[in-house]
Amino acid sequence: MKKRHSGEQIVAMLRPADVELGKGLKVPVVARQLGISAQTYYRWPQKYGGLDPQIAKQFQELEKENSRL
Repeated sequence: MKKRHSGEQIVAMLRPADVELGKGLKVPVVARQLGISAQTYYRWPQKYGGLDPQIAKQFQELEKENSRL
């Protein structure tokens, strides 16, 4: 089953995941806790890492507009 997460949701999920990784947990375990695959976890920080939730929302809106054009 494929789920779609908004940019804001992704940013909100990445922050606690980083804390768990800092405690020594492995990426597959953290990804399982988030309900995503390890590959998805590796892809998200590349795209959304370090973003503020508002900026992530604007980023997603711009992507929609670009695809529409």
